Amino acid sequence: MHRIFVALFIACAATTLAQSARAATAPDCFVGSYRLADGSSVDIARSSDDMLRWRKFDGTTGALHPHSDGRWTGTRGWTDESDGVSATFGQCDGTVTFAGQKGAQLHFDVHDVSFVSHDTKLAGRIVMPPGDAKVPVVVLIHGSEPDSALDSYPLQRMLPAQGIAAFVYDKRGTGSSGGKYTQDYSLLADDAAAAVAQARSLAGARLGRIGFQGGSQAGWVVPLAASRTKVDFAIVCFGLAVNALDEDQEAVEIQLREKGWSPADIRDAQKVARAAENVFASNFTSGFDELDRLRKQYSNAPWYKDLKGDYAYFILPKSEAELREMAPQFDWHIPFHYDPMPVLRNSRTPQLWIIGGEDYEAPSRETRKRLGALIADGRDFTIAYYKNAEHGMTYFDVDAKGERISTRYAPGYYELIRDFATGALHGNYGDAELTRPRR
Repeated sequence: MHRIFVALFIACAATTLAQSARAATAPDCFVGSYRLADGSSVDIARSSDDMLRWRKFDGTTGALHPHSDGRWTGTRGWTDESDGVSATFGQCDGTVTFAGQKGAQLHFDVHDVSFVSHDTKLAGRIVMPPGDAKVPVVVLIHGSEPDSALDSYPLQRMLPAQGIAAFVYDKRGTGSSGGKYTQDYSLLADDAAAAVAQARSLAGARLGRIGFQGGSQAGWVVPLAASRTKVDFAIVCFGLAVNALDEDQEAVEIQLREKGWSPADIRDAQKVARAAENVFASNFTSGFDELDRLRKQYSNAPWYKDLKGDYAYFILPKSEAELREMAPQFDWHIPFHYDPMPVLRNSRTPQLWIIGGEDYEAPSRETRKRLGALIADGRDFTIAYYKNAEHGMTYFDVDAKGERISTRYAPGYYELIRDFATGALHGNYGDAELTRPRR
């Protein structure tokens, strides 16, 4: 996910080791995809604390909480509500009883490898479905998260369970890969192109189609990588066709509009947010006078308490001295002014964009408009628009405090990824509104 969300990044970085230690309650052998008695599959992955998370290809998901007698009981989505699901695992024998059905862990052809991009060694893995038939290969591209994809990406198992190979790797500066963490889209696109070359080699005679899938920040990286290496498809999930400054501006607008503030209030708020954005874009070296002036002018405005954006909220409470001192922590080479449209206009790769109408972190209105214009101009793009989905393509409830709590993935979301990788969308995908390329 793009999550420039700087506060989240700090929290993740600070708690990764502690979470890993707590999660060790569940043996590694529990993690995997299982075929259930009814023919469906369920993926079991590590979650935060000592929990596991299950996901099914229809988008349903929940947490599993351990009990001292070996049972695991479920809560719906990311809520605290019981979902009636329970699970028990064998003694690392690859068996599970999930929601009353017996299941067996699926075994894939897995190869861990390392490859080099810009003199940096990256750790990767290909996961092939059983057999010797040709299969599509999906190269999974990171968002801005700082954790290991090799450890945390469930699609590396969920896709092979559907007969599609996956190549996953730890981006530079994360997990088992070398280098320094960065949000330099061009460098990350070169890494993605190197990953495609490695995946082609590993798939060998079984290689069918090959392409990218990535979410959030990968919305900038995937099309750029597809312009630098030959691929058959590109799938962008909850990504953006605007730059990172406009992303924050759109987030401010949608959040304040939903709070009921007037267009005039929103315009004033966006001026304050733009000043904060410009300070961040300067790597905390300039723009402080304008930020201070606007904060002083508007800090008592009734709407000011609701001004958040995607990252403006992180900057607004801090003094110039605090921001300057923090600058080295955020030396990520973020290309705030990067315009993705020239790459998108020149694309010759079929692209699927899956976007949500309730996305605060990557507001979709302008992106949808721009992609629609590309389709009208004859470009090979498909839009799958889920009106009620937020960032991550999840649906949500709103609690008594007005906070969103995710409940499941959008129905049809995973099927869209699978079918586009195989080369053909067909039928309906939940309540997604599809805009297809002109033929």
